[in-house]
Amino acid sequence: MRRAAFEQVVAEAVASLPAWAAELVANVVVRVEDWPPPGSGLLGLYQGTPRLHREGGEPVEPDRISIYRVPILRHAEGRDEVREEIRITVLHELAHHFGIDDERLAELGYG
Repeated sequence: MRRAAFEQVVAEAVASLPAWAAELVANVVVRVEDWPPPGSGLLGLYQGTPRLHREGGEPVEPDRISIYRVPILRHAEGRDEVREEIRITVLHELAHHFGIDDERLAELGYG
């Protein structure tokens, strides 16, 4: 999948959020990068302060979510599986924004 198509699928995953959730992630930047940090094996990464741990409103700098294109393309087979993996990865990283940890995400099927 070419980068532009991949970015479109990421944008669609974010746009599919219900209105209440979309409002709460308005200060989160979601971007596509080709590779995760060396040796990490990540498909995505949330960087910021989860909403549950904030005091005094929104931070000055927006939270960031990176979705790693090459590992997802290597992990998934076929266009439909790539789309599903992107959706799961975006939702997984957005869940971290809400303070949901990896253990609970695994229980919910988003691990």
